[in-house]
Amino acid sequence: MFLKILAHPVLVHLNFHMPIVMDLRHPLTLIQGENGSGKSTLLHSIHLALRNQQADGYVYRLDPQGANTESVFLFDAEAHNPRAHLELFEGQPEMLDFLQTASHGQVMLSMFSQTFPSFPDGTILLLDEPEMALSPSNQKRILKMLMELVDQKKFRVIAATHSPVLIDSKDTYVINLDNHINRNIPSEDLGMPGASTIQ
Repeated sequence: MFLKILAHPVLVHLNFHMPIVMDLRHPLTLIQGENGSGKSTLLHSIHLALRNQQADGYVYRLDPQGANTESVFLFDAEAHNPRAHLELFEGQPEMLDFLQTASHGQVMLSMFSQTFPSFPDGTILLLDEPEMALSPSNQKRILKMLMELVDQKKFRVIAATHSPVLIDSKDTYVINLDNHINRNIPSEDLGMPGASTIQ
């Protein structure tokens, strides 16, 4: 599966050279980059393309090459935290009890162990920082779960992440956005050793 981005208002502002050609053939593709490098913007743009939707100033060509674009799910770990939407679980007392007593990380793990496996075979799963709230050991667990979804349910996973556990895995294909000039990333004088960064 290839995505060619011919024009994009945000990515042009971030100094991406057009067209951008994204090789999304690997079943577990990671988008890596500094804060503000365009990871989430790119992930959301992939979502629009897979759903054949348009947005102002965004021009793309998608070659799905047999990918199942009928089942696409975008999961933003911050926006889709089930604990922020308890009204969706009225009439499910066990689930409400779990959501109100479990940690954020435990809730996220339940998404990987129970919710995502219930999706149809061949789903394209887009994840925005899936490691949020998870310890390194649990990041290893979700990597295993994602590989099982790929192997057993033929999922294709594309994730924006900062996690070294995911990025350094031999099972992932990494697209590094830090190779592009970017006006949005923190300046290099932040966090210099031996110097205070407090203004």
